[in-house]
Amino acid sequence: MHARQAQTKALIALAMGAFGIALTEFVIMGILPRVAGSLQVSIPQAGHFISAYALGVVIGAPLLAGISHRWTSRRALLALMVWFTVFNALSGLATNYGLMLVLRFLSGLPHGAFFGIGAVIASKLAREGREAQGIAKMFVGFTLANVIGVPLGTYIGNVFHWSLSFALIGGVGMLTVASLYAWMPEVSTRPSPTEKQGLSRLQKRDLLALLALTAIGTGGFFAWYSYIAPLLIEVTGLAPAQVSYAMILAGLGMVVGNMLGAKMVEWFSPVRAIVVGMSAMSAMLLLNSYLVTDPAWALFLCFAIGLVTFTLAAPIQMAIIDASRGAEMLASSWNQSAFNIANANGAYLAGLPIAYGYGVVAAGRVGAFLAALGAAIALGIWLHKRRRRS
Repeated sequence: MHARQAQTKALIALAMGAFGIALTEFVIMGILPRVAGSLQVSIPQAGHFISAYALGVVIGAPLLAGISHRWTSRRALLALMVWFTVFNALSGLATNYGLMLVLRFLSGLPHGAFFGIGAVIASKLAREGREAQGIAKMFVGFTLANVIGVPLGTYIGNVFHWSLSFALIGGVGMLTVASLYAWMPEVSTRPSPTEKQGLSRLQKRDLLALLALTAIGTGGFFAWYSYIAPLLIEVTGLAPAQVSYAMILAGLGMVVGNMLGAKMVEWFSPVRAIVVGMSAMSAMLLLNSYLVTDPAWALFLCFAIGLVTFTLAAPIQMAIIDASRGAEMLASSWNQSAFNIANANGAYLAGLPIAYGYGVVAAGRVGAFLAALGAAIALGIWLHKRRRRS
């Protein structure tokens, strides 16, 4: 009983870290017009702050994941979260475009390594055969941030000042550091000789295909979510303060989708679950581009897109772990790099038609195309696996 309570507390600490990471990654999307106005840049230029954070994740994930080979998981996670807290708090003090760009990049560096180490530990803390449930419990923090933290940060940033949103992130970071210090056990993450040999498996075709799937397909969500504030304000006609309510609905969908995705891994194979989730995301994003002018439909589709997107969280993570036995932590960190390549690609590609005058609605159509490509890649992986088995 005591061991189970200790494992639960460790998962809560990981979930708190995921909460903070989701908060900084997504809250800027809800306050993007305020940040742009304050720093005197355009909306597409402000979208570069999203891409800068994502680039930090892409670079930081493989670089900082290496600390898990020298330190215990507790020490590594503490160091990563301290870094996260400092640079996110400083982001609220940025006074110009260049400084904000640099601080957002530095804030993103520990993100991938934290998730890469944390997701593997979460799977090991779960009972045998329920690894996806352990990962889903860590991701509960990520999804709850979109129900509570992101809407609250969006409200504060739009009603008062956007810098207070980053002060909130810094506070969550400090609480996470305290919880990791108190509850995370000393688990060695140094690779065994077998694991070191397993690092070469990162070149496997299956793993590379899965990383490509993440980098392209999940960009569909970010193409839509990066510009959700101007979409709902300019096209749907919501007041800036009402954007937070729409983001609560998206967050609730993410909570439901996260737990549903863990069940889908048990019902189907991880890759089949990805095919279903990606296809549903593409359909919902395309539908949203036609119905977003109606407030009722726009709010419903915020929930639906959040749901179908986060059915992918556990299946993708489990597929990556399955394809990289012996090098799970490094592969998991690379997956976070791929996820944030999707973040950068989604924000950038969706910003192009906006910059060329096609309107913010075009962002969702770009997203639908990216998700459809992801579904096609996932289907190809599944068919290849099926042929190989037969």
